[in-house]
Amino acid sequence: MRVAAIDCGTNSIRLLIADVDGERLTDVSRRMEIVRLGEGVDRTGRLAGAAIERTRQALLGYAAEIAELGIERVRMVATSASRDASNAQEFREMVRSVLGVGPEVITGAEEAALSFTGAVNGLAEQPPFLVVDIGGGSTEFVTGLAAVEAAISVDIGCVRMTERHGFSDPPTAAQVAAAEKDITAQVDRALAAVPGRLAHTLVGLAGSVTTVAALALELPGYDPSRIHHATVSYDQVAKVSADVLAATVAERRSWPVMHPGRADVIGAGALILRIVMERAEQHHVVASEHDILDGIAYGLVSV
Repeated sequence: MRVAAIDCGTNSIRLLIADVDGERLTDVSRRMEIVRLGEGVDRTGRLAGAAIERTRQALLGYAAEIAELGIERVRMVATSASRDASNAQEFREMVRSVLGVGPEVITGAEEAALSFTGAVNGLAEQPPFLVVDIGGGSTEFVTGLAAVEAAISVDIGCVRMTERHGFSDPPTAAQVAAAEKDITAQVDRALAAVPGRLAHTLVGLAGSVTTVAALALELPGYDPSRIHHATVSYDQVAKVSADVLAATVAERRSWPVMHPGRADVIGAGALILRIVMERAEQHHVVASEHDILDGIAYGLVSV
């Protein structure tokens, strides 16, 4: 069955078109656009009109590809920013007008379950797993063997932390220290709810993690085939985090693996990953290019 999965988060909107046969998923197309839907939501509680328009433009392109490739089922999920916004109905109406179906504004627990499914299918590493999905507005912590056993979503993400702590360019030591305190409190709350310290394998998802992995591996360009299931040590993550936080946005954009739309928030994302590894007592992280999108795609077949 050919399906289309769309994940609209706080920072990016992504499309996966895939052929699914049982537990085998074959990519037809993967696309990602940085639309920053959650810009200002932590402060205003509303989705900005310009952010909704950026998302609409990206969706127009996705809708055209879906129509062209003969998709049997489509599902779009919307996560942190869409949960938090007081004008989420405006966003939902826009999506329905472009895509023909409305977005499902899922809970943090649903997001966690979909991310876990996408991340661990086909993973050769030893369970139990701690899957951590660092998004723009929230981070999901999920533990389990072959299925979810415990999950929690907390409101720390690369966009939210960058905005909340007013990161300058580059951030000051005081700004970083304030973010560290905030992140540590939320990570400790998450680890009190899920047994992440008992996990054998930490799996990291989403653009902050894969970008940190690409920087740690010193790749000449962003290469998903080399990033997917790459293992990165805590020392490598700590070095990348320090380097990123010390660099200006312009310097980060000059790095060959950096998506220009991620350059201003990657410092907070790397910081979250470093603190998660510290507090969960995990010495390595396995980066995964398969995540909530893959979980959505698998779920469409079982509908």
